[in-house]
Amino acid sequence: MKLRRYQREAAAGLAFAALLGLVALAAPSFFSAANLRDLAVNNAPVLIVAVGVTLVILVGQIDISVGSQFAVCSVAAGWLARSGVPVPLLLPCVLVVGAAMGAVNGALVGHLRLPSIIVTLAMLVAWRDALRWSTEGAWVQDLPADFQWFGLGQAGGQSAIVATALAVLVCFGWMLRNLGAGRAVYAVGSDAEAARLAGIEPARVVFGVFVLTGALTALAALLNAVRFSTVPSNAGLGLEMKAIAAVVVGGTAITGGRGTLAGTLVGAALLGTIGTALTFAGVNAFWEKAIQGAIILAALVSDAALGRLEHHGRLNPLGSRAG
Repeated sequence: MKLRRYQREAAAGLAFAALLGLVALAAPSFFSAANLRDLAVNNAPVLIVAVGVTLVILVGQIDISVGSQFAVCSVAAGWLARSGVPVPLLLPCVLVVGAAMGAVNGALVGHLRLPSIIVTLAMLVAWRDALRWSTEGAWVQDLPADFQWFGLGQAGGQSAIVATALAVLVCFGWMLRNLGAGRAVYAVGSDAEAARLAGIEPARVVFGVFVLTGALTALAALLNAVRFSTVPSNAGLGLEMKAIAAVVVGGTAITGGRGTLAGTLVGAALLGTIGTALTFAGVNAFWEKAIQGAIILAALVSDAALGRLEHHGRLNPLGSRAG
């Protein structure tokens, strides 16, 4: 019974295992410690954003503005560091910026009940254009020495980034499984009206989820920014698609109410590994997007098929509910 419950996540896990098996045969050097470390560091920010996007999709909404939020928070971190804000204070400052942008989405979607796809599309354009206007396309330079890698050195900074991403995943996974707030997320995504009748306020849950997603995006932006000596003003391009794809491939139902962060981890690992795996195997990197697209499409088709099977499984041959 438990296997059936996690069959969406299992499908992504099998695909990832098959990919690793093929790479092991074609290019064993892929599994060098240096390459695996680089993969983990490169994909840690994506995983953190994907955790937030998972929450949004679980409540039956979508957020395609996270890439623009990521860029704003990256530049904000650079500006704050250059203006003399101590490195330990950068995190709370940047989190406030991200949470504020998430609150805008949450208020418009949760309280005004505007379609999330329209709201976040508008915010994607608005934040990106506002950033382009304010920076004139210039990157943030002349950062203090202790900004890069948080002053921990490359090895220490890389370990801190990966550890933070895993801590976020574990904490939010535990919250979804064990706290009433986590159960409220699933309830609202499954049936908002039923959740309301049970005493849950869907608007408040949706608002909170968008705020958390903004804060997580800000955290990811800071962790990504400290990897470099300058901060680009065009950071986060395409990040929204990477995060959403990781969530969907990991088995979270795009209609909400069903999914796990374990599946999101597998989805992020699978999609984040393909490009490097192709390079090591000597395959043209042009195929990366095509393969990712095929995997995403397969995940959507599989989700739709499983949804129909589960629906029919609840009905007996006469069409009444099975006891």
